[in-house]
Amino acid sequence: MDTSTLLAVTAALTALAYVIGRGRSLSQAANVGGIRNLNSLPFYYGMLTALWCGLPALALLILWVIFDEPIIHALVIDSLPEQMRQLSGSELGLLINSVENIAAGNSAAMGVDPHLQAASERLISLREASRQALVVVVLCGGLLFGIFGWARVRPQLKARVQVETTFKLALLLCSCIAIVTTLGIVLSVLFESLRFFQTVSFFDFIFGLDWSPQMAIRADQVGSSGAFGAVPLFVGTLLISAIAMLVAVPTGLMAAIYLSEYAGRRLRAVVKPLLEVLAGIPTVVYGFFAALTVAPMIRDNGAVLGLDVSSESALAAGLVMGVMIIPFVSSLSDDVINAVPQSLRDGSFGLGATRSETIRQVVIPAALPGIVGGVLLAVSRAIGETMIVVMAAGLAANLTANPLESVTTVTVQIVTLLVGDQEFDSPKTLSAFALGLMLFVVTLTLNYIALHVVRKYREQYE
Repeated sequence: MDTSTLLAVTAALTALAYVIGRGRSLSQAANVGGIRNLNSLPFYYGMLTALWCGLPALALLILWVIFDEPIIHALVIDSLPEQMRQLSGSELGLLINSVENIAAGNSAAMGVDPHLQAASERLISLREASRQALVVVVLCGGLLFGIFGWARVRPQLKARVQVETTFKLALLLCSCIAIVTTLGIVLSVLFESLRFFQTVSFFDFIFGLDWSPQMAIRADQVGSSGAFGAVPLFVGTLLISAIAMLVAVPTGLMAAIYLSEYAGRRLRAVVKPLLEVLAGIPTVVYGFFAALTVAPMIRDNGAVLGLDVSSESALAAGLVMGVMIIPFVSSLSDDVINAVPQSLRDGSFGLGATRSETIRQVVIPAALPGIVGGVLLAVSRAIGETMIVVMAAGLAANLTANPLESVTTVTVQIVTLLVGDQEFDSPKTLSAFALGLMLFVVTLTLNYIALHVVRKYREQYE
């Protein structure tokens, strides 16, 4: 029985535990004068029995999956001859991979070391025994704990309190997992960035004007200067993001104002879903559109005007990215504007204000915190976009403020640096983590600024 089937059987056993736990509470309620005399509703008694059955079984399954392979590998290594067990860690890892390949049938039987062949057979037998033992342990554990939970069902049992406490602990655990995961990501990026800054000066990285992460193997090698000045990447990211926001924010905000304040119900029911469809289009489709339609159009029109426009330009990537981000601004702003109480509008109209004055002086200030949040989300989306930039703006790290030239962004360089087999000891690869750290700092700064603006205007409104 594989793991997915075992999970399905455990879920069925948990559902059965709920039914019999609830049934026991109902039968006992009949003996004490009805459900009113139970401490909790029958639902909670069933849920408590189901939790006693499902949680231990799930915990046993998770622990077994975590420690199963390390224990099996240790037992397989113990079965090898002494000279094989004394290999270094990396060599022993390659040896285990060979045993895995033999066990999977990926290696020819002829020419295989007899010791490795025996180890592969032991690996197969141990895994089969482990699967059988897992089924027995999980199902028996769930059954025994379920019987224990069923036996605890009494009219005086505070089942609701115990069930709610369990769910509170589960929610707290999920919150802690999210926090620990975020902390782990930040620390991993930070530690790898510190390794990079031990090789490359922090000030050279932040203020350097040349980006050429290819490290030279020979002294006369061309195009491999190993320059890690990230200013061209930052400038390219800001340039494309600024163009995208100049397109998305006014268009999205005006669309939200029209849909929420002027459009009728029928028109709104048609236009708003059409706008939100733009958010569901894959970014690679936007990239093709930018590379095959928008970029040639900008180049041809620029040639008519006598401008030298690159075939891959920041303007093409920014325009298409702005179109992609419009739904983020319009949808969130529309929801926030609709959440403004109608009493504020009625009071403004009662004082003699027109509809446009009401929107400018009452609705927008009241909805400003939500609008700022939507714009911040759009900025983060623009800074983190990769595919459109790759296909429409190129990979060249040019330090320029001209939107008609080819530029690149931080995210594109991170992808480029981490593609393929990489040595995580070279400055070239470690620079990707430094770029990621800079993105994290920029995002944190944007969040701080947005919170400051929201707090200021919210206090003024209240």
